[in-house]
Amino acid sequence: MIKSATRGLMTAAILGLSAVAAQAQDYTPENPECIAPANPGGGWDFTCRQVGKSLQDQGLIDKTMQVVNLAGGGGGVAFAEVVNKRGDDNDLIVAASSATATRLAQGAYPGNSMDQVRWLATIGADYGVIAVAADSEVETLPELLDQIKADPTSVSVAGGSAVGGWDHLKVLIAANAYGIDDVRSVKYIAFDGGGEAVTQLLAGSVQAFTGDISEAKGFVDSGDIKVIAVLAPERLPGEFADFPTAKEQGVDAIGANWRGFYAPGDMSDAAYDTWVSKLSELYATDEWKAVMDANGLAPLDLQGEEFETFVSESVARIEGISKEIGIIK
Repeated sequence: MIKSATRGLMTAAILGLSAVAAQAQDYTPENPECIAPANPGGGWDFTCRQVGKSLQDQGLIDKTMQVVNLAGGGGGVAFAEVVNKRGDDNDLIVAASSATATRLAQGAYPGNSMDQVRWLATIGADYGVIAVAADSEVETLPELLDQIKADPTSVSVAGGSAVGGWDHLKVLIAANAYGIDDVRSVKYIAFDGGGEAVTQLLAGSVQAFTGDISEAKGFVDSGDIKVIAVLAPERLPGEFADFPTAKEQGVDAIGANWRGFYAPGDMSDAAYDTWVSKLSELYATDEWKAVMDANGLAPLDLQGEEFETFVSESVARIEGISKEIGIIK
């Protein structure tokens, strides 16, 4: 079943595995740059901007990190750009997540594979959420899923990943857990990033949003949306404690999105070791722990080879899930 297969993947993420950072070599990024493979406002954008700022605040890079938004193809445009045009750029890192692994698992980046880039490190895991507009009559996840059960065409769910991507899979996991036999009947609309998906929700073009808590937080704070379910095993701490879990509403669905970075495949070993070390040092700071707490990130500490192994295993598991629900053959 989707639930059991997904729980295996998510358990690995939530355990907060730790790795020893590689020793940095004598390399200093001259023009540090981070590509966010989506429009501003989504999770990849958050990853680039927050990590870039924090690296500079902690003195781990000397110059301001330039953030470039390169949307398209659920991250595929950015992946192809890095592989085909910037394969030896030592100053470049790219935001990645479970969505990246999902697209790679489903062959959605034509001609590309995970071994064409170098996997740097994670900076935490982001729990999935399902939300509606603040003025929606829907108050709970079962209410939304009942509407889908009664008439699948009456509810459109927006997300920041392509059809079959991680945002899509999250709502399918919840639907499956609630007893919707044919999860392919769930109407999902794909947008380039969570920010654009929420904009469509507020415009009334769709009835619900599936994404991650970090990209939903700003819209919750502004009073635009309300989270009806967090896909976590228990309520999150602090300011997120008011958000109900799917599980406490009788929907046994868990989904956590790891967040991290990859680098060009021909990046030098010295540059690679430097970036791995800098991200590891940042993760270990109290300041980054505060950022994680403020944005609902769960612990996930993987670097270098261990992270690459984790991504490889994630791709294999997601490929299995995707075959089960008929997204790929």
